[in-house]
Amino acid sequence: MIKAGGKALSAPLMGTDEEPTIFELSKSGRSSYSLRNTHVPPRELSEIIPRDYLRSNHVQVAEVSERDLVAHFTRLSHRQYSVDLGAYPLGSCTMKYNPKICDEVASMSGLANVHPGTPSKYIQGWLELLVDLERSLIEITGMAGATLQPAAGAAGELTGLLLMRAYHSANGENRTKIIIPDTAHGTNPASVTLGGYEVVTVGSNERGLVDKVALAKVLDSQVAGIMLTNPNTLGLFEEEIVEIAQMIHGVGGLLYYDGANLNAILGIVRPGDMGFDVVHLNLHKTFATPHGGGGPGAGPVAVSKRLLPFLPGPRPIEISPGNFGWQTPEKSIGRIHSWHGNALVLARAYAYIAFHGSDGLKKVSERAVLNANWMRERLKDSYPAAYNRPNMHEVVLTASKLAKSTGIRAIDVAKALLSMGFHAPTIYFPLIVDEALMIEPTETESLETLMALCEALEEIVERAKIDPEGLHIEPQSTPVSRVDEARAARKLIPTFDARDRVLQGG
Repeated sequence: MIKAGGKALSAPLMGTDEEPTIFELSKSGRSSYSLRNTHVPPRELSEIIPRDYLRSNHVQVAEVSERDLVAHFTRLSHRQYSVDLGAYPLGSCTMKYNPKICDEVASMSGLANVHPGTPSKYIQGWLELLVDLERSLIEITGMAGATLQPAAGAAGELTGLLLMRAYHSANGENRTKIIIPDTAHGTNPASVTLGGYEVVTVGSNERGLVDKVALAKVLDSQVAGIMLTNPNTLGLFEEEIVEIAQMIHGVGGLLYYDGANLNAILGIVRPGDMGFDVVHLNLHKTFATPHGGGGPGAGPVAVSKRLLPFLPGPRPIEISPGNFGWQTPEKSIGRIHSWHGNALVLARAYAYIAFHGSDGLKKVSERAVLNANWMRERLKDSYPAAYNRPNMHEVVLTASKLAKSTGIRAIDVAKALLSMGFHAPTIYFPLIVDEALMIEPTETESLETLMALCEALEEIVERAKIDPEGLHIEPQSTPVSRVDEARAARKLIPTFDARDRVLQGG
């Protein structure tokens, strides 16, 4: 195929606007495999699979050689950023480097090659691992028991809400409201709605914590519970959490702990000791699995003693010393996911916890908190903290001062960082902070990396004073330059031929 201008459409055009898509490389009749003649007569697909199971319309599939196919996806992988390439300072996501020993454990044949449906007597090792992992998680959280089934944090949220509903229903109550602070994790409102509850938002006080006066005004007999992220998404610890727990329990409600920020408190304080009834853990954030990209994840839910009878089942248990099997709680809400959950993610988390031990997990949190506070202090003149007080594992800065003086907003700062070789932090979240830059350096980044990131952020401020227009067109060194976000939102073309349609004025 020859493109306009006479240039051949070929693979070496990587990293340019002319780099072809897999469909543009396609040539009718070309295949990525070639089988020897087996003398087996060809058959129509409909002769093998009933027509009811076949698509009625033709699906366009690229026809390319194996060489072009492998080259295409390898080139795409080279254009991606990852936790193995550099720091991911995304706030509220804990995108940290993960030890390779955890991947090695998960790839052991005795774990990776076992079919999920294998009878329990043949997978005693797997079941023992799951039981030990649950014991570790309830020790870390201070809870009574847990389910390992939920596939990620959002699934854990829904599971926790269903457990709350089951508990209240068993007590003959049909409660309708869940309270969510405006500093909660971003997925909470959607989970509450999906769980069939009404969202009741409560605001923050001048210190960035739950406003107890506002909380008291919304408490009544219809409150099923409250969903709290602690530390909250401002990176601040809810110092009055014991009083909040007493207020919620006082009206018969339950406390739900969003474990998105568990990386800040490992070995230091436990949600169960704060008064929480339900805790979900993002194992893929806190314990060793690369986070992001759609999964796989693991979102176990730990509960207090009164919610144990409602846990999803079946659960892995130790039936007698050294003998493991499955058991379903008497009032179980049913199955949330397959019995084992995302088992290999659980195996990675188990390896991470065993490798670090209790003292190591505490150091994880201590160093994460130290790194975040170091960055807050270093950047205080360029990007002041939204709440100028000691933070936990992440810090929310604001570019509002920069925006007012130069016109350079948080999004411009984030785009410029991409050109400088850094992944951007979270921006415009939490929503209650103007021009928010939410940074979580995690415990895995060296002081030199943090210094380089801070220098890049400070350089952007200096550049904003002399060349603001240049920052408005960043990034310039990435495979895809700045897009028109408003146009993309209104006229999105989610197909492989988007480039040609745009060039043609579509």
